This record gives sequence, C-alpha cells and structure tokens, in this order.
Amino acid sequence: MAADSEPESEVFEITDFTTASEWERFISKIEEVLNDWKLIGISSGKPLEKGIFTTGTWEEKSDEISFADFKFSVTHHYLVQEPSEKDGKEELGEDALPLPMQDLLCMNNDFPPRAHCLVRWYGLREFVVIAPAANNDAVISESKCNLLLSSVSIALGNTGCQVPLFVQIHHKWRRMYVGECQGPGVRTDFEMVHLRKVPGQYTHLAGLLDIFKTKIGCPLTPLPPVSMAIRLTFVLQDWQQYFWPQQPPDIDALVGGEVGGLEFGKLPFGACEDPISELHLATTWPHLAEGIVVDNDVYSDLDPLQAPQWSVRVRKADNPQCLLGDFLTEFFKLCRRKESTDEILGRSAFDEEGKEVADITHALSKLTEPAPVPIPKLSVTNMVHSAKKKIRKHRGVDESPLNNEVLNTILLFLFPDAADKLADVFENRASTSAGNNPPPENEDYNLFSQFKSAPSDSLTYKLALCLCMINFYHGGVKGVAHLWQEFVLEMRYRWENNYLIPGLANGAPDLRCCLLHQKLQMLNCCIERKKARDEGKRGSMSDRSPGGASGDGAKGGDHSGDNPDKEKEFGKSWESWSDSEEEFFECLSDTEDLKGNGQENGKKGAKESVNLKPEGRLHPHGKLMLLHPGEPLYVPITQEPAPMTEDLLEEQSEVLAKLGTSAEGAHLRARMQSACLLSDMESFKAANPGCCLEDFVRWYSPRDYIEEEVIDEKGNKVIRGELSARMKIPSNMWVEAWETAKPVPARRQKRLFDDTREAEKVLHYLAVQKPADLARHLLPCIIHAAVLKVKEEEAVEDISSVKKIIKQIISHSSKVLRFPSPEDKKLEEIIAQIMSVEAIIARARSLKAKFGVEKCENEEEKEDLQRFVNSLLEQPEVSVVGAGRGPAGSIIHKLFVNAQRVPAVPLEEELRRSGGPEERRPGLQSEFPPPAGREVILRAAVPRPAPYSKALPQRMYSVLTREDFRLAGAFSADTTFF
Repeated sequence: MAADSEPESEVFEITDFTTASEWERFISKIEEVLNDWKLIGISSGKPLEKGIFTTGTWEEKSDEISFADFKFSVTHHYLVQEPSEKDGKEELGEDALPLPMQDLLCMNNDFPPRAHCLVRWYGLREFVVIAPAANNDAVISESKCNLLLSSVSIALGNTGCQVPLFVQIHHKWRRMYVGECQGPGVRTDFEMVHLRKVPGQYTHLAGLLDIFKTKIGCPLTPLPPVSMAIRLTFVLQDWQQYFWPQQPPDIDALVGGEVGGLEFGKLPFGACEDPISELHLATTWPHLAEGIVVDNDVYSDLDPLQAPQWSVRVRKADNPQCLLGDFLTEFFKLCRRKESTDEILGRSAFDEEGKEVADITHALSKLTEPAPVPIPKLSVTNMVHSAKKKIRKHRGVDESPLNNEVLNTILLFLFPDAADKLADVFENRASTSAGNNPPPENEDYNLFSQFKSAPSDSLTYKLALCLCMINFYHGGVKGVAHLWQEFVLEMRYRWENNYLIPGLANGAPDLRCCLLHQKLQMLNCCIERKKARDEGKRGSMSDRSPGGASGDGAKGGDHSGDNPDKEKEFGKSWESWSDSEEEFFECLSDTEDLKGNGQENGKKGAKESVNLKPEGRLHPHGKLMLLHPGEPLYVPITQEPAPMTEDLLEEQSEVLAKLGTSAEGAHLRARMQSACLLSDMESFKAANPGCCLEDFVRWYSPRDYIEEEVIDEKGNKVIRGELSARMKIPSNMWVEAWETAKPVPARRQKRLFDDTREAEKVLHYLAVQKPADLARHLLPCIIHAAVLKVKEEEAVEDISSVKKIIKQIISHSSKVLRFPSPEDKKLEEIIAQIMSVEAIIARARSLKAKFGVEKCENEEEKEDLQRFVNSLLEQPEVSVVGAGRGPAGSIIHKLFVNAQRVPAVPLEEELRRSGGPEERRPGLQSEFPPPAGREVILRAAVPRPAPYSKALPQRMYSVLTREDFRLAGAFSADTTFF
C-alpha cells in the first residue's frame, strides 16, 4: 500500500503566476471606480470662499467592491461647484500643487458647524472613503490596515488621481481614517491618533506645537512660522436664573369646574419643560501667529471675552413634553381601545327605569295607543338628573367619571340654548341658532373641507375639543364614555320634543364633513321636518270648522265625502307624542274611488278626472297651459327629496349595483330610482286635473318635449309638439309611472323621507358608537383644531420655517384624512409633525425669554436680538455680532456669569486649597466654566524631507473634550528624489 501511495504524493502541480490575485483584483476594482467617476487626472477649481462648506451643497456617490469575500463601500464626497476653465488652465503648470493640498492651508472654512468629520479635520472639498460595507464589520489588524493603504497608494499611482483616498479602520464609532493624496512629485499622508485619556502635556497649545514640530522634522533653522486657529467651546446647562415662561395648566381649576366655555373650546399649547437644554458658545481666534499668545500648563492668554469671534449654537431637548402634543397623542390612543360604552360604564344607561321586566303587552299597547305626554321645559339640570338616575342604578353615586359641575359646564358650552328656562324664549333662540350665520369665507375656516372634519363653529367641532379635554384631565376613556352617553341622551330628548340642535348648518348633510357631523345634520333635518309637520297640522286643525268640511263634501262628490273622516284621523294622529305608521297617508279610499271613476280607462276617465277638485297648487306657471282642457298649468307643491349621508349613499349604490345588468334588474333599479318622480307626478295630477303626460314633461323636463312649426290643412303655420324619442320607447319608465300615478297631493302622500325612521336610525347609530369609534370620527376635527392652534401661535412668533411646515402638514393631512379609514402610521406622522412645530415655537419663546427680547427698550437692539433668536432656530450655528462686546454677546456673558455665581464660592475655595490646574490658569473659571472642548488647527509650509525640497503644506488638527482626544495630521513630502 505504501508503494502505491508514493506516486500520488508526488503529483506535479503548476502555479500560474500570470493569474491575478485577490489583492490585484481589488486594486483593479478601485481603479475602475475612480475611472467611472472621472476622478483621473489633474484636479482644478476655484479657491474656497468663506463659509462655502456650510452654505454650499454637498453630494455623494457610492459603489460597492469586495476583497475576496469582504465587501467594501466606496463613497465619493464632494462640494458642488461651478467649473472654472480659466482657473483650471492656470493651474496646469508643473509646480502647481494638487487642489486638496492647497485646501489644507486655506483658512476661510475652519470649524464648519455642519460637515463631514474629514471636512472639519482637514478642510477638504472632495475626497473618497473606502469603508467596510456592513456596520458591524471592522478592519482592526495592523497588517490588514497596511494592505488597504498599500492598495490605495498603488491605485492612486496607476490612475494619476489627485483626489485624497481614505480607508476607515477600527470600529466605525471611533471614526478612524488613514489615507493618501498624490500629485506630480508630491504626496500627502493622512494620519490619526484617537485616545480616551488625554496626556497631560497635550492639554495646552505649547504641547501641541511640540508634537507638530517634531512630526514635521524640519531641518531648517529657524523654523518657518506656524499659523494657528484656536476655538474654545463653553457649555451652559444651568438656566436657573431664567425661568421657563410656559405656565402649566391649572389642574385644580379644571377639576373644580371653574372652566368657562372659552377654555373648553380651545386646545392648550406650549412645552411643560424647557425645550432648550444647552447653549454652546464657541470663542474663536482665527488667525494667530506662533508666539502671539501664551497657553501652557501654567498660564493662558486665551480669555473668551477677548476672542475676536463668537458663535453660538443651541442644543434642543430630546422630545420635550408639550401640551398640544400630549393631548393629540392621548386622544389618538383612544382609537385603539376596544371596550364599548356599556362595558366601560356598566349596564346600558338607556334602559328606562322599571321597564326592563314590563309585560310585552304593555310594549304593544304603547305602540298602538299613542297617548299625549307632557313636554317638560328643556334644562341641562333636568336632563342630567334623569341620566344620572339611570347611571346610578348600576353604579355607586360617587363612581360617575364626571361630576355634575364639570358636566353642566360642558353641556352648557355645547348647548348654549339650553340655559334658557322659558320655553318661548328657547324656541325663538332655537330657530335662529340652528341656522348658523353664513360661514366666513377664509382659508382657515374652509380647512374642514380639506380635512373632512367639521366647521370650527359647529357642534361636532366643539364636541371633539371637549372630549379631548375630558380624555386628558377628567378620567380618560371613562369620562369620554360618560359625556358621550349624556350627549346621546340630549339628542334623544331634542328629537322627541322638537328642539333643533344648535351649531349645525341648515339643509341636507354636508358630504364634505365627517360622518358623525353628517349624522347630526340628518337628525336636525328630521327634527325640522317633524316640527314643521306638527306646526302645520296644528294650524290646519285650529283653522278648520265642521261646516267647512261638509261644504267640501257637497262640492267634491264621492271623492271628498271621505275627507271629514280623514281629517279627523289626521288631527288625532298629530296629538300623539310620537310618530307611527298611521301618519303615512296611503289614501286607500281615494284610490278605490278613483278606480271606480275610471281614471285608467282612456278618454272617459280623463273627462271625469277634470271634475276632480284641484289640490296642492303652489302657483300658476305663468306661461304654459294644459294641452287638452286649455286651462292654466299650475306648479304643484312637491315633497322635498330625502337627505342622505355618505354611508346611506354608499349603501344605496351597493344595492343598485347588486341588481345586475339583466333586463329585470335594470327595470327594478329604475323603479327604485323613480320614487321621487312618481311622487311629483301624483302631485302634478292633483294640482292639474285632466292633465296628460305631455303637460307633465313640458314642466318637469322641457327638453323631452319637442315643438316645431307645421302647416295645417288650411295652410296656416301651427306649432305642434310631441314627446322626445326616449319618451316613446315601449315600457318607458315615465309612461309606466304616469299610468300608475294617482292624483294625490304631496301632503297626503306617503313620505319620501321617513323622518321618524331616519331619526331612530341616527340615534341608534350614535348609541352604539364605542369610544374608539367616536375618536376615529372626531380625530380629523382634533387635527383641524391643532392646525388652527399652531397657525394662531405661529402668527405671534412669525417664524418662516414653521410656515413651511404648516403648509406641509395641511397638504399631508388633506391627503390622509380624505379616506374613510386612514392608516394609523400616517396619522402618527401628522401628529408628529404638529408636535415638531409646537416644539419649534416653544424653543423660540424660550430663547426670547432668555435673551430678554421683549424687555429690550432700544428698538434697534430689539430687532437685532429677534433676528439673532430666529437664526438660532433655523441655522446650526450663528455668529455673534460684536463678539463679547455686542448686545447678544453681553447677554450671553451674563448668562454664564449667573450660572457660575451659585457654586462660585465653594468651588474657588476648594481649588485654592487643592492647588488645582484651573486655579493657575486665570480667566477660565471666574466668569466662564472650564471649556468643554478645545480645538486647535496648526498649519505650516515646510520643505520635507530635505532642506532643498519643495515647501509643502503641513496641517494638524487637535480636538480635546472631557472623554476624547484626537489628532488628525496631514503631512506632505516631496517625492521627486525620494
């Protein structure tokens, strides 16, 4: 076996060294990306303008490459600039440095407030970063770091790219980069040091200069001058001397019921805590030559008050608690509750006392024998008392979520007409309050049509605000359920006693509003019809006499002989306390008489029908005459079409759609849709005895009656008319309806709009609404109210950025709330936007209070401070005009002095006793705290590596904070002879 295995172990293998390795392929991919992005060749551009890093536009492009199985992302960051051909041609000389190396020495953009970290550290306008693609991947080992850096160096040399190329090493949170930039005969190495603990000798300028000079290793004596830029950042966190101006709501007053209608009709606004957590003051010395200032471990000349430049930024509190935002959030949580009102409050409060175990015959007798019921005067106290008795039947007296005082206040706010004790006064006011004044034509008022909510002066809108207030302050969902139950009881009371609901516009339901508002409008329509019918019938009864009835009988023959009986029934039913089917007058005896008279038997019937007494005439038409009798044509009194809410319209369309497209379905659909037409035909026949279909069409649809001039037998021009082609189609619905129609006036027809049934449907709909359903219905109203509140508060502050956000909120909300069941996620986005606006306005007020804008007596200084505060809200960092000597600078100085004043005595004593380092560096602890951050930029143009080399830019950035120390160096060398 051993002999057999020997030949296998000596298999000859050929290694093909012409095949590219993974490393070579990786370098090739880098070069390919640089070529695709056209970063090859000499870079050119204009010198950087001051502040361009902040005001300019930064863009980036990304690609993905891999080294074996390890994926890297390659990202090109660059400042968008207009190309300048002139500048490019001038820089094509042999001695021209690559643009990134020139940027290292540019002093126009030190310490940009918002930029990529490499931009802040090196001042570059363009660079490429290669980093691990996955967030949790990291290049940690030194050998891998060197391999990547070698790959970058080779790729830059092969392509001639002059854009700096960086490689991210170590964990991403450390932001560690190494890189390289190559030009003709020059190379810049980008190096970095990152430490947690700061060596003591590097906490001051002298120590940093030593590092910089040692790293440069310049052989020249004396050394070329080093240019310095220094920034000290001080943080103010203690606002004790400047209280937060937002007054918290008076909870005791709200609970005690001392809240008037005005408070219940408005949403609260403002932050409960200071939305500005910190103020950062950056004091900058932009151009310092070495030796001008002293800053070492013993003494420092860096006095913040003497700094030539001050700039301020504010740190905003993360998600400050705001009243309006809390109201919206808590109300939105209601939408996710699943309990019904009965489950929250116990058994239904709509059951009448003592009626649960009543015998069924009592219920039937109540339906069949209407008895007059005394109508009590409307008062909130009576209504609440009766409702309370029903609720307390199943709960203890003290367990009601809302006490009487709060409940009365809310109900008086919702129903101001109920405050009147006298019935006649109430009726006068109810008639005027139900029909509101014409709505004001302005953008804010008409927001309801965009949000599908309700007008801001409507009952629905007020109800939403009250429920929102109760949900937050008065027992949450239990309080909401309680108020809703009382509200439904009030609606039932108003329906049964013919009291119109205030705060609702007259007319049919407005389909632009939410469904709940439409339901209340529908109920108001029902009350209005019922009230008008009651008043009309009572008036007719009082005007009638027995003799008048017999006189009518003498004139009207058989048809009018039944009138006295009918009128008695008519009057009797109107004395009943409720509506019933007896009020739907089918006129059966009239129908029998009409059939006996031969109404449907051709000419004979037509002649006899002329003898019928005309009824239900509104007024003469004025122009038209009946074709056959030649009498004037009268416009009849007709029934108004039934008002409908959007859910009824949808239900009706579904029923009609289910009938299908068959001939039978189409016929049935036409019959269902012609109920109103049939009613109008019957009214027309009653008002115009002896009329024909042509007469009705001439009045109802003039286009379907075609008239033309015709020459008769005698040669005279005569106008003759005939029905249109569609009216002559066999089995035409108009012809069928006309043949079916009897001469019945509108007052004696079956009602097209059964207000009793519709009102009961609405009341049932309201009664079965859960608190979650109610919140869903009213959420558009709450968002509408919140937007109006935000606009009102913004008008006081006049912040341009907030105006834009409000427009976005309105646009977004109008798209989301238009649909019947908007997604929760989209609703949360709207609420978050409103909360962000509230926070911005609260920040503006906080800054105004801290900078004393309102207290400033000098108008010019006041305007400057106002602009300064607005800039702080909209810009990442704001320069202080006049530094520490300007109006804003002096206020900032006082803020720091006041913050230091409280702990000043004990701290100073301790420092003097212990001999701490800050004591020996005067000017930093007396009026300002120790700096939270120290940034230093050192620059020099030094020949490296030999004295006769070209003078090249050298730069080192240092940042020192309490827990972090970083050195970022860019050191250039001449590679022509090295």
